Amino acid sequence: MNLHQFLRILRARWLLILLTLIITVGTTIVVSTLMPKRYTATATVVVDIKGIDQISGIMLPTMPMAGYLATQVDIIRSHNVARKAVDLLKLAENPGAKELFMNETQGRGNIRDFLAELMLKYLEVEPSRESSVINVSYTGNDPRFAAAVTNAFVQAYINTNLELKIAPARQTNAFFNEQIKSLQDNLENAQAKLSAYQRQHGIIATDERLDVENNRLNDLSSQLVQAQAQMFDAQSRQRQVQDFVARGQVPDSLPDVLSNPVIQGLKANLTQLEAKQNELTSKVGKNHPSYQSVVAEIAGVRNQIVSEMKTISSTLGNAASLAQKREDQIRASLAAQRGKVLEMKRVRDDLTVLLREVENSQRAYDGAQGRMTQTKLESQSSQTNVMVINEAVEPLEHSSPKILLNTILSVILGSMLAVGFALLREMSDRIVRSEADLAETLGMPVLGVLGRERRGWRRSRALPAPQGA
Repeated sequence: MNLHQFLRILRARWLLILLTLIITVGTTIVVSTLMPKRYTATATVVVDIKGIDQISGIMLPTMPMAGYLATQVDIIRSHNVARKAVDLLKLAENPGAKELFMNETQGRGNIRDFLAELMLKYLEVEPSRESSVINVSYTGNDPRFAAAVTNAFVQAYINTNLELKIAPARQTNAFFNEQIKSLQDNLENAQAKLSAYQRQHGIIATDERLDVENNRLNDLSSQLVQAQAQMFDAQSRQRQVQDFVARGQVPDSLPDVLSNPVIQGLKANLTQLEAKQNELTSKVGKNHPSYQSVVAEIAGVRNQIVSEMKTISSTLGNAASLAQKREDQIRASLAAQRGKVLEMKRVRDDLTVLLREVENSQRAYDGAQGRMTQTKLESQSSQTNVMVINEAVEPLEHSSPKILLNTILSVILGSMLAVGFALLREMSDRIVRSEADLAETLGMPVLGVLGRERRGWRRSRALPAPQGA
């Protein structure tokens, strides 16, 4: 079938086409007029994706806008939000809603869930493609009810968004509230151990006591060195005196001899007697009584010197003995002081461990206390990152049915349906309408056409015979 044949069919079946189109458009207009009018109320909210925590002032982590908005759309369309909207509108207490619930479910199930699912069927949530704006629309028979339901869904979504924000904070706050008691007990136990240890060892200022004891230890060390030096000096001088005494000599160079006035006096007397002896030797001889008297005096002086030297030696021995005893005492005191300092260092190390335990317990308690305070504030927050830009208002015009749009669509659909009926009618009752139809049907060439002029019949027009006919 070519275009010429198609146009001939439409021309021949114009009455059927026109009737079909009129019926289609008329039916559409009548049905659209008789259909109940429905109203759509729309509210607009904006979601702040890049928000700041109002409690800590920290910039919150961001996520892709498309994914975040898709999540918010799913939240708005959730059953939980729908139940909250039902509660806000108090639909479960409405007699009409109760009657509808009984008719539809015969009283089975929960009326709140039934109404929530029913409202979700007529709810539309559309996020913006290039912004963080979300449009929430509800379609119903009553314009006032449609606006109320839309605003209820928006408010329920805001409440749910706030709950999702503060619910983790509440759980965290409850956890820290339980843990804070244990941390406080640990801190008190650590402080009690520290206090008991300080009382047991009499610790007030550990560092100052240790410094005093260290200074005392250093002093004893210095005293020990001095006592050892004095002891060695006394012993050395005693041995020197004893050597001289054993040889019968007078140690003129020894400090103890030089500083002894008795020996110096005896030595001076001895010098005089020896001079007198020398003088008597040249005058009277060795057997003279005077000479013998001088010799006896010299021997007595020498014996006195030896006796005095022994006294000095004994004195030096006593000094060495005293120096030895002093060294032993200082050494014992030094050992005791060293033990005391080591004990104090051990006590200080143990005290350091207890202090560190108290500090760690205090730090853990303070951190938990601060975190609990922060989570408590977060759990009491009433701010969300959702803000209503436009609340839903009662629509003045119905959103459906759209008579003009339905009429245009019925014209298009009716035209297509009319053409289809015309072609179907033509196929069921095939009529030859042109030379092409006859030639196509018989498979033979057309020799002539009888036509009608405007004024009566015209002559037949002979067609040239095909070659070979």
